[in-house]
Amino acid sequence: MSNAIEVQEDNFQTEVLDSTIPVLVDFWAPWCGPCKAMGPAVDKLAEEMGDKAKVTKMNTDESQGVASSLGIMGIPAFVVFKGGQEVARRQGVMSFDDLKALVSEHA
Repeated sequence: MSNAIEVQEDNFQTEVLDSTIPVLVDFWAPWCGPCKAMGPAVDKLAEEMGDKAKVTKMNTDESQGVASSLGIMGIPAFVVFKGGQEVARRQGVMSFDDLKALVSEHA
């Protein structure tokens, strides 16, 4: 079971854009090998960030509208939002430390 919050098109506004703390969105899909490889790092980050930042996951197969509107062209993609605005973006597999740094910079 993941520690990250599952977000979809119907709760993206509330969970991500309206959040009072920074939010990492992991854009992924079940068929994506690199996405699966990043899963443990995303879960560990969700556990470590506590109330400093929210860690979420969005299945791009189920929420294509949001992914498309944000210009997500490849997965895994990691986007950090703060105050409802995108403040950072990285794509592809990375180390846990790099993923944590991406979020911590804005937390």
